[in-house]
Amino acid sequence: MKITGDWLAQPGTRALCIALEQAGHQALFVGGCVRNALLGEPVSDLDLATDATPPQVIDIATAAGLKAVPTGIAHGTVTVVAHGIPHEITTFRRDVETFGRHATVAFSRRIEDDAARRDFTMNALYARIDGTVVDPLNGLPDLRARRLRFVGDAHARIAEDYLRILRYFRFHAWYGDVAQGPDPDALAAITSQQDGLDHISRERIGHEMRKLLAAPDPAPSVATMQATGILGRILPGTDARALAPLVHLEADRPVRWQRRLTALGGPDPTPALRLSRAEAACLHHIRQAMTLPLVEAAWRLGAAPALDAALLSAATLGTPLPDGLETRIAQAAAACFPLRAADLPPTLRGPAIGAALKQLESRWIASDFSLTRTELLASLRPDDAPPSL
Repeated sequence: MKITGDWLAQPGTRALCIALEQAGHQALFVGGCVRNALLGEPVSDLDLATDATPPQVIDIATAAGLKAVPTGIAHGTVTVVAHGIPHEITTFRRDVETFGRHATVAFSRRIEDDAARRDFTMNALYARIDGTVVDPLNGLPDLRARRLRFVGDAHARIAEDYLRILRYFRFHAWYGDVAQGPDPDALAAITSQQDGLDHISRERIGHEMRKLLAAPDPAPSVATMQATGILGRILPGTDARALAPLVHLEADRPVRWQRRLTALGGPDPTPALRLSRAEAACLHHIRQAMTLPLVEAAWRLGAAPALDAALLSAATLGTPLPDGLETRIAQAAAACFPLRAADLPPTLRGPAIGAALKQLESRWIASDFSLTRTELLASLRPDDAPPSL
């Protein structure tokens, strides 16, 4: 079997692989680029495996006029930039001893050793520069069936790296067959070893959750996470029930993982997932929008949080979305309050100006932004400012 793709024909990519092969070494694409090519999905990162050691990779790449950067040389990884495209090249390895998130490894010249230490069978597929697929662990049948299985013993793979618990749910959301459900052996191993997640950094957990929630439909995987206790362990107080209705309501709208995270409810997830300030602000705006009428949310916070709030409310309540939702939100977000403090009567001073503007603003919003400057000023009443002023 062979894979195809423009990325295989890139001059720099071909030059790199040919240079390694002419030096007597293997040059095999591995992991996501091979998996996605076989599934007809877009290919982004180019990872390669080789029996050449890191110093040999550096020497070969440099001799070929390519830039070699020792990005992870202690773990056997060198990044080679060929014609502007980065290629992450890692020497075949075998585990000597593992420690949850860390392992002592030894370089190997056998592809079987390298494949045996990978996480899932669909990620242990390799391909040569001519597209020929190399399948040392018979992972192709699993990929064709979209069946996500750990390589070898699931308990052993998880013990090597507890982050693989979350990676399992993430990969199942993106590449698994929802109809056949998760692998029972995998779920048993995940459930029995979930305490290991306590040793994983919140940054890494947040990274996996972002990618999981960005999948086309993460609801089945997140529901399984809840059933196994994983969701409550990493995000206490959350509930996945609103996620499936939300995904249905999203239809062809752009995916926003922040919206889906909000659907899970619970306390502020910022500390648990180590969200950035911008991400935390996004979640805050969505939650704030859910406390306001739709048009007011759109005007005060913008179209995106207002749409998120409308989708979340409909998903939670089990109600359909109103007709013309996006049009109404866009009009409200673009509305411009026609009054300024200088427009108010000179008899108003100090805090009275702010109080009057607030009252007039409320009337303007209630009118669906239709009241004009003249109409608003004509509606000004004495009780629009504090009596003491």
